[in-house]
Amino acid sequence: MPLAATTRAFSPDQSAALRLAEFAADVRDGLSQRGQKELPSKYFYDDVGSALFEAITLLPEYGLTRAEQRILACHADEIAARLEAPVTVAELGSGSGKKTRLVLEALARRQPTTYYPIEISRSALEMCERELDHLESVSIVGYESEYLEGLRAVASSRTRAGGGDTLLVLFLGSSIGNFDRKPADEFLAEVRRALNPGDALLLGTDFEKPVSRVTLAYDDPAGVTAAFNLNLLARINRELGANFDLRQFRHEARYNSERRRIEMHLRSTADQTVTLPQSGFDVTLRQGETIWTESAHKYDRESIAEMAARSGFRCEAQWVDAEWPFADSLLVPA
Repeated sequence: MPLAATTRAFSPDQSAALRLAEFAADVRDGLSQRGQKELPSKYFYDDVGSALFEAITLLPEYGLTRAEQRILACHADEIAARLEAPVTVAELGSGSGKKTRLVLEALARRQPTTYYPIEISRSALEMCERELDHLESVSIVGYESEYLEGLRAVASSRTRAGGGDTLLVLFLGSSIGNFDRKPADEFLAEVRRALNPGDALLLGTDFEKPVSRVTLAYDDPAGVTAAFNLNLLARINRELGANFDLRQFRHEARYNSERRRIEMHLRSTADQTVTLPQSGFDVTLRQGETIWTESAHKYDRESIAEMAARSGFRCEAQWVDAEWPFADSLLVPA
């Protein structure tokens, strides 16, 4: 099925200009902070970044994706059976759609299914369409937007159509781990507000592991994750006209035991000043100073249930992979 256009009510040129302006403003805000400089991890996923992330999921050190694939391969039919048909699926951050195929096939065996991938990355939407385009009894309607914006649009379209379908929201791959704990609660509470009784959220979360094992997943010997991290600076150069010298930065992954999270940083290896014309400022970095680019929070069974309860959900079912401790949890409105 053809992929639908963006949810934004602007022409393609206007929409691109607005996204570029938002990108420039977010970069300025993050790099202008006193103390720890930051860049939003959502900007990892341009064409190059999306391709690099797909490569990361294949690395032997990065077990998250394979763990979730094993869970869904074993339990997709059970997940589908817990939902009252017909079911509409909305996915927050679809990526390539490879794991989602397992859920959609299970649902489509019962009745035709409409699938709404929601992505800020156009290239990720295109990959998703190629992966899932030939699924029988599945219609694909893509939304190029922020997660909550797209989800609200899907929920509104259901209301205009008279309701009736069960809405299953997918938030897989432990993407919730990129949020700090309180913002994660707030984000899930916003997802809950878009749902009706009988709807559900399938939430992927990575579990805590020995520090050496989890750190290696974010700092692989082949250097793919380093290239993924550095591509964020390369993207700023390409799209915002900056002059970051990637040779003067080093990828760094470290575990924060107090916060129970991996942090990815880019460490400056020299004193330097970088010009960012589109953002309208220069940033000065000292040797050894870092730019914080991503967090990946880790969980256990109890913390998932507690997070769900704080956000207005109840954990209806949970499936955990034994080889690489990871959970997919089916959350329903409390």
